[in-house]
Amino acid sequence: MRFLNQPPRFLFFTGKGGVGKTSIACATAVQLAAQGKRVLLVSTDPASNVGQVFGERIGNHITSIAAVPNLWALEIDPQAAAQAYRDRIVGPVRGVLPEAEVNGIEESLSGACTTEIAAFDEFTALLTDVALVHDYDHIIFDTAPTGHTIRLLQLPGAWSSFLETGQGDASCLGPLAGLEKQRSQYKAAVEALADPLRTRLVLVARAQRTTLREAARTHEELAAIGLSQQHLVINGVFPASEAETDTLAAAIYEKEQATLAAIPPVLQSLPRDQIALKPFNLVGLDALRHLLVETDTRHSAVAIELPDQLNAPNLSELVDEVAADGHGLIMVMGKGGVGKTTLAAAIAVELASRGLPVHLTTSDPAAHLVDTLEGSLPNLALSRIDPQEATLRYRKHVMDTKGAQLDAEGRALLEEDLRSPCTEEIAVFQAFSRAIREGGRKFVVMDTAPTGHTLLLLDATGAYHRDIARQMGESRVHFTTPMMQLQDPKQTKVLIVTLAETTPVLEAANLQDDLRRAGIEPWAWVVNNSVAAAHPHSLLLRQRARNELREIDAVATKHARRYAVVPLVTEEPVGQERLRALANQKIS
Repeated sequence: MRFLNQPPRFLFFTGKGGVGKTSIACATAVQLAAQGKRVLLVSTDPASNVGQVFGERIGNHITSIAAVPNLWALEIDPQAAAQAYRDRIVGPVRGVLPEAEVNGIEESLSGACTTEIAAFDEFTALLTDVALVHDYDHIIFDTAPTGHTIRLLQLPGAWSSFLETGQGDASCLGPLAGLEKQRSQYKAAVEALADPLRTRLVLVARAQRTTLREAARTHEELAAIGLSQQHLVINGVFPASEAETDTLAAAIYEKEQATLAAIPPVLQSLPRDQIALKPFNLVGLDALRHLLVETDTRHSAVAIELPDQLNAPNLSELVDEVAADGHGLIMVMGKGGVGKTTLAAAIAVELASRGLPVHLTTSDPAAHLVDTLEGSLPNLALSRIDPQEATLRYRKHVMDTKGAQLDAEGRALLEEDLRSPCTEEIAVFQAFSRAIREGGRKFVVMDTAPTGHTLLLLDATGAYHRDIARQMGESRVHFTTPMMQLQDPKQTKVLIVTLAETTPVLEAANLQDDLRRAGIEPWAWVVNNSVAAAHPHSLLLRQRARNELREIDAVATKHARRYAVVPLVTEEPVGQERLRALANQKIS
């Protein structure tokens, strides 16, 4: 593996959820320890399960891994770190400021930015503790900070005064309040990250367009701030030998090879490794020792027994319930790469084919819905919101209004704040709001929706909902805001899309919790691209299908009020006939 050639002291693994960062980080730690190096493995990924991988209880203290000489591990709980971080910032103003303002501050500190910055706060102690660093030949980090977080930490001071005077939109500057005391420590940490002699960043992706696109974005963000020593690892590549065994396996192989042939240009110059998809669960030392080693899956897999029937509802059964209302807003939500756009299109086509009026709207940057539908359909209207255009328009509006009276430093802080991922979600949501109103007279199927944190942030910062509620509260005039419509289960149905894998299911559960905090109760879950539902013949796929059964059961019995399973198919679900077939395929 090229990323292991002459590794520096610090190795950071980063990538979208579910790509295998934790497994690769653990396997790297095991391999370096086997070479006699003293290794510390640090994780801040809430889904990492490093302790489970090694079969030991680790937690937030450095723990020796008994079965691996020279290896120690540390699990930083990002949620606990974020809560401690919030308490440190909010504590001094509780009882001093009005309760409404305190609640607004707490909400500004509730999102992913706070969690990431709190975790980075823990990182810096490791990166800058000279005595600790010299105790280890290598420190491996599972989950690296994003370029946006690092840029924020590089900006000049005055965070607290900037926030206290109400000059910033609440998105990611809130989490930076009170960081002045650590600024010198952060500066030293950022310098260590940018030094190629000390640090190597490993971008982990799958042979999928969405994860490669995310890796390309991360590469450009980090390279722009001087973190140029990067490697690309494409994990879980389907082996050619398995493609000979059945049509589903062949379809997967051909699709992945086409995706790799069209890898984003900015990634083509990076040193690259590929790790083949393995038939075994990546838990335990034996699995970790074999992860980075090429093996012949035809001989490593064994016969796998699967149930004859999965006995799960299909997508059409959910659409039956949706159609009974005659109109409403359908929000299709989930992490990138789970197939939201295809499922939104399948739902819209199925509703329209029943003679119901449907407006399908998306903010999918790939803009491939027109190609997916392959032509027009009676009763179906299609629109697309360009996230970049919407975000630029929103940024300009904020700079022209809130930024107009700021000095140069204040404008620089506000401009950086507006680069937050939350900004795009807010801008797209404002554009979506126009479509939301249509849900009272037709079906509106919305692909790529804002997270619960963003919705709460809009509500807590004096956005549209609160202003209208205050103005109308003393009158008897009936009014409905977009936020109220999203919270009304009679008007809005949220479908959470996931894959039958550990990390995507955990991320979907976190999204559900996030939405519930915003007063929005998800209506159903959809498990997409299920290998188990496709009844494969390939030994490798049958192993993965057996692993899926546990996750599908967790969705059905623990997470979802209602659910559906959509099988992995041999042909791309392009065109109205295939989309309807996808929705109506029986899960036997």
